[in-house]
Amino acid sequence: MSEQDNPEDSRLFITSLARGLHLLAAFREDHSSMKLADLALAANMSKSAAQRFTHTLVTLGYLRKNDVSKEYSLAPRSLEVGLRYLQTSQLISNANPYLHSLNRACQETCSLAELDGLDMVYVSRFPAQKEMFVNMPIGMRLPVYCTASGRALLSRLEPERASEMLAACTRVAYTTETITDLAKLEALLAEARTNGFAWANGEYYNGDINVSAAILAPNGKPVGSVNVSAPSSRWTLAKVIDEIGPQVLETARAIGGSSTSRAR
Repeated sequence: MSEQDNPEDSRLFITSLARGLHLLAAFREDHSSMKLADLALAANMSKSAAQRFTHTLVTLGYLRKNDVSKEYSLAPRSLEVGLRYLQTSQLISNANPYLHSLNRACQETCSLAELDGLDMVYVSRFPAQKEMFVNMPIGMRLPVYCTASGRALLSRLEPERASEMLAACTRVAYTTETITDLAKLEALLAEARTNGFAWANGEYYNGDINVSAAILAPNGKPVGSVNVSAPSSRWTLAKVIDEIGPQVLETARAIGGSSTSRAR
């Protein structure tokens, strides 16, 4: 295998930096604080290595240690990397005015999501003024196969590439409505290619209907998705598709056009 096939084999790859970042990523909602042994296990490293990394990260202010419980947790400074991304992303800057307009028009939660691996990461969000059904904080990751944002983006990739990504997903049934069958997922992508937008109905959160359209770069490649989340208490799937679907598609096209004009 060449360095191109596996970038981690490159002489330029800094393993210690990668391991430090991996340790930070080991913290989860259900593992918000951990003792050294548990953190080492979660980060897949030895206890002695974890001890060196935690000492460095505490010193730099990215982790903090509880002197009583001896547990480590993320410190506010760990937000800095993500904040810098939000502040410097041209896509987010271009998209926000259009997302705000869409939010005012449909009065439901509007988001911008980008592909990372086999997940969609939500990088901008304008919440509904009414009661919100689902909490989707910035940075939330959801699988491409069972979300409208993921399907919308996949539908704008080369069909072979989209099929490969669907097959690579660990297709978990998060609810009774989650579609995991590859043939059915391929049919939904085909529908999205025709309509210009994709939908999902309660497949990750019960009662959450979402519709999404991909944002295309000047070269025609998808760079993100505009997503609207509407609760089934206020909407039906048919109504979301008929009323919000065209708005989402128009918004995605406007953002893509704005990106093109600014690039010129």
